[in-house]
Order: sequence, then structure tokens, then C-alpha cells
Amino acid sequence: MTPAAAEASTESTPASPESPRRTGSTFAALRVRNFRIYATGQAFANTGVWVQNIALDWLTLELTGSPAAVGIAMALQFLPILLFGMHGGMIADRYPKRTILLVTQLCSASVATTLAVLTISGHITVGAIYAMALVGGFVVALDNPTRQSFVGEVVPAQYVRNAIALNAAVFQTTRLVGPAVSSILIGTVGSGWAFAVNALLYVGPTITLASMRTAELHRTTPLPREKGQLRSALRYVRDRPHVGWTIALVGVFGTFGLNFPVVLTAMASETFHAGAGMYGTFNIVIAVGSIAGALIAGGRSHSRLRLILLLGAAFGAAQTLAAFAPNLETFTVVLVLMGVTNLAFQAIANSSVQLWVDPEFRGRVMGLYVLVFMGGTPIGGPIIGWITEHVGVRAGMAVCGIVPLVAAVALAGVLAAQPALARRRQGAAVLAG
Repeated sequence: MTPAAAEASTESTPASPESPRRTGSTFAALRVRNFRIYATGQAFANTGVWVQNIALDWLTLELTGSPAAVGIAMALQFLPILLFGMHGGMIADRYPKRTILLVTQLCSASVATTLAVLTISGHITVGAIYAMALVGGFVVALDNPTRQSFVGEVVPAQYVRNAIALNAAVFQTTRLVGPAVSSILIGTVGSGWAFAVNALLYVGPTITLASMRTAELHRTTPLPREKGQLRSALRYVRDRPHVGWTIALVGVFGTFGLNFPVVLTAMASETFHAGAGMYGTFNIVIAVGSIAGALIAGGRSHSRLRLILLLGAAFGAAQTLAAFAPNLETFTVVLVLMGVTNLAFQAIANSSVQLWVDPEFRGRVMGLYVLVFMGGTPIGGPIIGWITEHVGVRAGMAVCGIVPLVAAVALAGVLAAQPALARRRQGAAVLAG
């Protein structure tokens, strides 16, 4: 398919006879019982993730006094995804996704428990944080592509786009609660108890996954063991330029655009001379905008590649503006805009890729998606951390905005130029003939 054809195409699946024909409602996927149960479990899990992330970022900064150290912790957390992201997607294509997720919940709870015990007992070190970040990264390398593709089994095909957006809205709603809870715990009883709360909250998704009606899941045929399955997925993406371009932009976005733990901890402590409470507030403010962005995405029944490019550019521009905000009030307002464009971009790019690919390839393609989206952090995190520490906080945040902005504009230029280039080649061929 040519880029022009991809631009004109939308992925739509006719409603089944037993389903309402109108699927563009913002909350359409909530009609499905299994999705309601699944989303409830994700609310518990994601709240715990935000509680732990805020505590881990701040604890690393407290132990080291270095934004670069926060970047290293991020890099170690995402390094396994860079190395094994597509293998996680292949496992998701081969085995029951619900069973895989039950296992990963247990593993994540074990990591959180270990961090809690080490911190509460006073034995936590930056080396232990790095080790647990790496172990947690291996869990995420399997969990994330499985979770991404599992949404397509929880709801009928016509609800997939809406379910992905609502799942993102749930994630961002918990971002309103998690940072606030974490900030309170850090300020009163310490970071260790934040890790303990996260471990406890993993009970929620374990129960909800176990209580789903398996007969109502829209399972894909398991992938048989064969050689060359990862290469075939790469060829599949190569032959679909709209999928490949979207994944490429997502990679730039994840590598350079989303280093919030590095730049926001530094903005809170160095630029605005505040503590963990301010960092938690920044995350809450971004979440407010992100919920709006996810709901906007959820109300769309289709999307085009040009919309993905526009949202990516808008996010880059917003983060660049935030980097040079003259005061806290302006910075806070621009953070809301960052949240809106961030989640609208993520939700629409994610759902579009899932709907553009055939179900039997979805796990491996989403493994590639997760690889470039999260696996770039081991590269971007330390780079942004070094810039933030040695050049300045605002410079680090500006790079986080400028790189995605330039990438989106450049890709839009490439795609706009291709039809004209094709016409010139066709004309040259006619003359040569």
C-alpha cells in the first residue's frame, strides 16, 4: 500500500448482528462485560505503578542527588524491552494472553515487595534500585506487548479502537491518584511504604483477570513454533508503509519525548526549588490533560496518518514551550496541553497500528511497537539526564520537545513529497519508453 493509499484508508470492521451499529461513542467498549472487569483491574494496577514510579524516581534522586542517575534507572528498566521486546510479542502470539498476564502480575508484585523490604529495613542502595529496575524491565518486556494485544481479545473488533483509548484514560485517571498517594506516603512514612502499597494493589488485576469469562474472549489462533517468525513480522511491517512510519515516529516519541522522570524531577527541585510534592503535582497536571486527550481519541471511529503526525508535532511544540515557561503558572498550563497531545497521539497511534495489522501478527507487531516506544529509553534517558545535569534543566526539556517536533514535520514532508516523486518517475519512464 502506498502512503497516499494509507492516508486515505481507515480500519473499520462492520458491527456484528448482536452489536449496536454505532461504535463511535466515547464509552462504547464499556458495553462489554469482560472489558469492564479488565478495566477495573487495570485501575488498581496502574494506581500502584504510579505510586511506585514517583517513589522510585524521588528515592533515586535523594540517594544520588543526580538527574543522570534517574535517567540510568529508567534506562535499566527499559533495556530488556530494547533487547527482547519482539520476543515478548512472539510469546504473546503463541500462548494464552490472559495466562501470561496472570504470571506477570505475580512477578511485578514480587519486585515491588523486594523494594519495600529493602527500603523499609534501611538496606536500599542505588545499586539495588538499578537491579530491581532491570528485573522489572524483563517483566515489562513480556507484560506490555501481551497487554497491548490482549485488548483485541477482550472486545469485538469494532470496539478495539475505543477500548484502547479508554484503557489509556483509565491509566491517566490513576495518574491523578497515584502521584498524590505517593507524595503523601513519601512525606509521612517513607518511600518503602509506597512500594508496599504497589505490591498490595496487584491483588486487584489478579482477581479481575481470573474472573473474566473466557468463553467470551475473542481469541486468536495460537502461533505454531516455526523458524523466522520475527523476520516475517518485520517483512509484514515493511510491506505496510503506514504501519512502519507510525512505529518509527512512536520510537522517536518514546526515546526523546517522554523522559518525564528526568526533566520533571529536575524542574521541581532545581528550577522551582520544591520537593516530591511538586513533582507529584506535575504528574497530576499532565494526567488531567491526558484524560482529556484519551477521551478525545476514544470518540473517534477512524484516524489518518496525518492526524498522528499533527498530534506528534503538537506535543513536541508544547514541551518546547514548557521548557522556556517563565514561571510556575505558565509551566503548569502548558503541562496540561502536553498531556492532551501526548495521550491523543499515543492512543490513536496504538489503536491504528493494531487495527491496520492482521490478528495473527498483532502480538509480534505490538512487540515491535513496544520495543521502539519503550526500548529507546535506555538511549534517550541517559542522554537527557546528561544534558539536564551538565547543560541545564530547561535545555534537557527543550530537547525532549524539539526532537519529536522535527521528526513529525520531517516525516510529513517526506510523505507529501512522495506522490510528486512518483509522478516524476512515471513521466521519466514514459519518456524513456
